[in-house]
Amino acid sequence: MNNTIFDDVFRTMIEKMPYLAVPLINEVFHTSYPQDVPIVQLRNEHQQENGEIITDSCLKIGGKLYHIECQSVDDTTMAIRMIEYDFSIAVENAQKLGRRYRIEFPKSCVLYLRSGNNTPDFLEVEMTLSDEHTLLYRIPTIKLEGYTKDSIFEKDLLMLLPFYIMRYEKDIHEMSENPELFQNLLNEYEEIRSNLIKELSGEDKATLYMDLNKLIIKIADYICQSEEVVRKGIGEIMGGKVLELESERLLAEGKAIGEAEGETKGEERLSVLINRLILDGRSTEIQSVVTNAEIRKQMYKEYGI
Repeated sequence: MNNTIFDDVFRTMIEKMPYLAVPLINEVFHTSYPQDVPIVQLRNEHQQENGEIITDSCLKIGGKLYHIECQSVDDTTMAIRMIEYDFSIAVENAQKLGRRYRIEFPKSCVLYLRSGNNTPDFLEVEMTLSDEHTLLYRIPTIKLEGYTKDSIFEKDLLMLLPFYIMRYEKDIHEMSENPELFQNLLNEYEEIRSNLIKELSGEDKATLYMDLNKLIIKIADYICQSEEVVRKGIGEIMGGKVLELESERLLAEGKAIGEAEGETKGEERLSVLINRLILDGRSTEIQSVVTNAEIRKQMYKEYGI
């Protein structure tokens, strides 16, 4: 299977930040799950005779199965692909009732990162069974272009933020040559950064702030790879230099420093300090904190850590 950068980013969020999918599920299926609802991640590999099927996500929430596929192009075969995925999920979770089996299709949807006038609101497959009964398989679609930055924050759809730049990919070249359009884009990303800080304030959410920023930069770098001015501008707004120190590496750094200093809680201590610096707008001091033990001690004292 050929994964794209969009698949990788979407699956990273599903696997490492599954709670971000909850507001998206509420939006599509008109549910009202709280963000801290228990989530069970089911496996995405489903073995069939002709090969393995890999889905983008399969979550169990409130006793229901949810399947979301992230699609970067409007593939006209998507309806058939979805029924194949959903049937595999349903069979794998079949219930045996005496000599009868019961299978329940997951609640599924497709997130279209790119869409056009012909992209449907629902994917449909008409199925005629052997007894001539006809059933309609119908699943909703959700389109990135239908959400502004304001509606994303209003509905808590933070999972869409890494892909937000795709709303403007047709205009990227023009933006690089038009200072006014370019500034409008930078202003949008400044608002996104400010809103993210407000939404994810507090030490317990600082790591999520860093990780989401990293994914935003990752997609923006890819979409703007031919337009250095735009790519660099977004990177600087969102703190691209800091994002080289992603949370997982920071924890590893903290552990090594903690061991070197003889502190059992060194890993957690450094991670908390870095998160506090980011939230206080002092990201330029992070490199010194990581590499200079004396500065690190001063910062621990300053923040009372």
